[in-house]
Amino acid sequence: MVDLDSEVPPLPPRYRFRDLLLGDQGWQSDDRVQVEFYMNENTFKERLKLFFIKNQRSSLRIRLFNFSLKLLSCFLYIVRVLLDDPTQGLGWSPIIWVNRSLPLWGLQVSVAVISLFETLLLSYLSYKGNIWEQILRIPFLLEIINAVPFIITIFWPVLRNLFIPVFLNCWLAKHALENMINDLHRAIQRTQSAMFNQVLILISTLLCLIFTCICGIQHLERAGNRLTLFDSLYFCIVTFSTVGFGDVTPKIWPSKLLVVIMICVALVVLPIQFEQLAYLWMERQKSGGNYSRYRAQTEKHVVLCVSSLKIDLLMDFLNEFYAHPRLQDYYVVILCPTEMDAQVRRVLQIPMWSQRVIYLQGSALKDQDLLRAKMDDAEACFILSSRCEVDRTAADHQTILRAWAVKDFAPNCPLYVQILKPENKFHIKFADHVVCEEEFKYAMLALNCICPATSTLITLLVHTSRGHTAPWEAFRQLTGTKQTLNRESQQSPEQWQKMYGRCSGNEVYHINLEESTFFAEYEGKSFTYASFHAHKKFGVCLIGVRKEDNKNILLNPGPRYIMSSTDICFYINITKEENSAFKKQEKHRQNHESKLSYHGASRLPVHSIIASMGTVAIDLQDTGCRGPSGATLALPAEGGKEGRRPSIAPVLEVADSSSLHTCDLLSDQSEDETTPSDDEVSAGLEYAKGYPPYSPYIGSSPTFCHLLHEKVPFCCLRLDKGCQHNYYEDAKAYGFKNKLIIVAAETAGNGLYNFIVPLRAYYRPKKELNPIVLLLDNPLDDLLRCGVTFAANMVVVDKESTMSAEEDYMADAKTIVNVQTLFRLFSSLSIITELTHPANMRFMQFRAKDCYSLALSKLEKKEREKGSNLAFMFRLPFAAGRVFSISMLDTLLYQSFVKDYMISITRLLLGLDTTPGSGFLCSMKITEEDLWIRTYARLYQKLCSSTGDIPIGVYRTESQKLTTSESRDMASQSQISISVEEWEDTKDTKDQFSCRGNHRNSTSSDQSDHPLLRRKSMQWARRLSRRAPRHSAKTAEKINQQRMNLYRRSERQELAELVKNRMKHLGLSPAGYDEMNDHQNTLSYILINPSPDTRLELNDIVYLIRPDPLTYVPNAAPSRKDSFCNTVGQDTREETQL
Repeated sequence: MVDLDSEVPPLPPRYRFRDLLLGDQGWQSDDRVQVEFYMNENTFKERLKLFFIKNQRSSLRIRLFNFSLKLLSCFLYIVRVLLDDPTQGLGWSPIIWVNRSLPLWGLQVSVAVISLFETLLLSYLSYKGNIWEQILRIPFLLEIINAVPFIITIFWPVLRNLFIPVFLNCWLAKHALENMINDLHRAIQRTQSAMFNQVLILISTLLCLIFTCICGIQHLERAGNRLTLFDSLYFCIVTFSTVGFGDVTPKIWPSKLLVVIMICVALVVLPIQFEQLAYLWMERQKSGGNYSRYRAQTEKHVVLCVSSLKIDLLMDFLNEFYAHPRLQDYYVVILCPTEMDAQVRRVLQIPMWSQRVIYLQGSALKDQDLLRAKMDDAEACFILSSRCEVDRTAADHQTILRAWAVKDFAPNCPLYVQILKPENKFHIKFADHVVCEEEFKYAMLALNCICPATSTLITLLVHTSRGHTAPWEAFRQLTGTKQTLNRESQQSPEQWQKMYGRCSGNEVYHINLEESTFFAEYEGKSFTYASFHAHKKFGVCLIGVRKEDNKNILLNPGPRYIMSSTDICFYINITKEENSAFKKQEKHRQNHESKLSYHGASRLPVHSIIASMGTVAIDLQDTGCRGPSGATLALPAEGGKEGRRPSIAPVLEVADSSSLHTCDLLSDQSEDETTPSDDEVSAGLEYAKGYPPYSPYIGSSPTFCHLLHEKVPFCCLRLDKGCQHNYYEDAKAYGFKNKLIIVAAETAGNGLYNFIVPLRAYYRPKKELNPIVLLLDNPLDDLLRCGVTFAANMVVVDKESTMSAEEDYMADAKTIVNVQTLFRLFSSLSIITELTHPANMRFMQFRAKDCYSLALSKLEKKEREKGSNLAFMFRLPFAAGRVFSISMLDTLLYQSFVKDYMISITRLLLGLDTTPGSGFLCSMKITEEDLWIRTYARLYQKLCSSTGDIPIGVYRTESQKLTTSESRDMASQSQISISVEEWEDTKDTKDQFSCRGNHRNSTSSDQSDHPLLRRKSMQWARRLSRRAPRHSAKTAEKINQQRMNLYRRSERQELAELVKNRMKHLGLSPAGYDEMNDHQNTLSYILINPSPDTRLELNDIVYLIRPDPLTYVPNAAPSRKDSFCNTVGQDTREETQL
């Protein structure tokens, strides 16, 4: 058995319980030694060194005392000169001997002894082993020359009147001043200013040169002209200024030699000092200097931190920031690590910006640079990411570090941060306002597929403008249109520009209800009642509220929400209420309404004329609670007198449950959910509503949406390859009922989550769920396989690999050319494109010979010259919502400084955030059955009285009239183009001969216009004649017809034949391609919050903020057939059902 006592050593005394109680009394017998550290600092020399050199404050006092001694010695020398009489000596003796009184001698000796003792002591303390290094220093030699002779006169009184050049102590005073300034910067913990030091050195050097020359000339001329100190000063100033009057000149050679030496020294020393000063000044101009503490405490400023400053980003920020009247007195301090480029420098030299913008070159990661920008006194700090970086993740990492550095340096400074990748958001959750680029980008792209031109709608809402009105007269001159406008307001062809430009000035504002003239009278009434009557009376659109005790904003909380006096109201209007004046014009209003009365019923269906009063509910287009009649605004059912205007039920002050037509989206009572089609059953497409079980990144807002019961295997997600579960290899084989939405992106990033969720939101019925196809590469074959010929929308996301280019605006080159190719191949395909630079949107759907587009280009230049923030807003692709740039949303971050609610409202509109009780953005289309509504005001009333929807705008599409040159080209193409397929399908000989006659008649006059096509067709015919043997005349005629048809094909037919051949090669049916290319020239635009008397037109799309359907779900949990939603959790469901 092992002896445990011999194996386990006893515990040390300090670990035994007995020793803890009785104390450790055995440590005296241990072999331990007490060690004292830093014993070298306890010596007398180290203590003196600590006092005279190392300690900053004591060293500063010593140097200040030394500087005072040197100045005192120079002052005593001047006193000695003034008391001296140079006429007593003869010859050279006045230069060697002076008259020095005994008290003055005593003072000079005392100063010399103290100065020599201090110099010797400091030399001893700073000795490092090389004695000659200490002795041969110029300050030490000057100290010996000025102090030792005075000490010798103590022991040898005969030499008491010996001349000693005490005035050389000015150079020692200069040296002490430089050391004192350095110690001063160290003592107050401040970064040394090189510019200040250089200016100080230059001034002190110049003063020392002049003082030395004055004293030297005066003393040497004791044997000559016997000049006074003032005469010497006059002579030095005249000489150094190169004036040289010649009335005062040195007489003896020593003084002349001194003048020559001083001039040579000045010519060498001063240019060097000036060169260093100029270099530091240029460097300071590049770095931007400092923002003074006094200005920071008396003025308001914000700091803009960027990694690289481009002129577009700078102008967008300045124009948007200073668009608000209360920000006119603010200063903008730009902190950027790179040097200011030429364009930015030219802009900042404009007086408008030079007085308000300060550029500092520095890094936000350095406390010294943050101190220069006075970050701790700033009103806000904007940190923007560089979206042009090749590695966007690395750009986000830099932004995160900048945000951390600013938060560490100035914890109370509000932070406004822009981030690129959504997965990096949680690192900067502490920031006051955060805008994630990919979140907003993909959400807007998704909503563009549901609600057309959502990107344009959001862009116009977040930009500050007074409304742009296109100058029709200038545009008419540019396009060459001739039309007279009469007094009866006859509509010009460009009436859309006037309406679109005027409505673009609408923005979102806020006001307290009890302080508002717009909404104060609606206290205690329902939200929809307040919204409708405020729009009817003032033309403002109330879209949301926020309770006083709640930070969440509710967009259209519905008719059951009762307005309170403490509520904050959010509304859309041209200007805020505080800047509005209210005038009652009853007569003018009555005359205006009489003019706007509807005459004639040519545009309305017959049954709308005989309708009478009644209340009907709108058939919800997006909630799934629709009837068999479709998505229309139904007419009243009862008849009435013919010609009587159809009536609409009034909007109730307090909601009545019987008048509200809502539905329970969580239950399975809707038609599309209870009766699935056979195709859905066969395909196994069974959906359930719930929250996504997995989130791709931290910080994503959970959204209630449609989900599959079972997770689809990864192999089934490949559309172009079959697997063991299905054998489909193209989109056509799947037999989708709804049209596809194709997303062309470079990579499948986490941001795509925000694209998919809005398209699968719970309030969208199953019948309208569009299949989503992700296309990571877009050659023609892949486009055809993924179903581009029957797609509803194609979204082209800007590729990250091309965002960085040597030439800034070339970053969009690849995207623009690819989209132009798609536009030429599939002209009627709805393509939504994202660009890096907004200026490049003029190349979208580019037509070189389109006079209308050229006129719009000139109009855009005029708008830009006027300083417009949205000069490109009249471009047709932007107005129609076909293109947008994420940089246009930078203004959202800038506006949040004044309107802190703008980011929250935008996220709610885009569906990025879901607040219980808050509505969502959707749209409805005006059909022929809906035209009985007539005006926008009646539509507003109809929606508010039936379903509680709030309309905020109209998306209108009009036919675009071609110019004379375009119509002529289209007509000529339609006359000469003959389809090859039509000839191939024709088998009747008589038809062939008639077609041949038509060929000859139509081409005889046009062959000279197409020599290249004629030459190619001749070469193709010769190759056919070489390869094929001679046949009959009928075969030759057939070949001739083919040659003629090849010659006559237009570019449109060549592209169509190319696509059809590729589809046949891939085994796809070309059916439907011809209808897809039946392109109609149309233009679309947005009317935000139009006037109540705006007439509704056919195919208008109305933007609606629909109340949350979950708000009306009863508290009891609904019966669900699907068991999947039970996995979401009972707690989550109860929180959602208000």
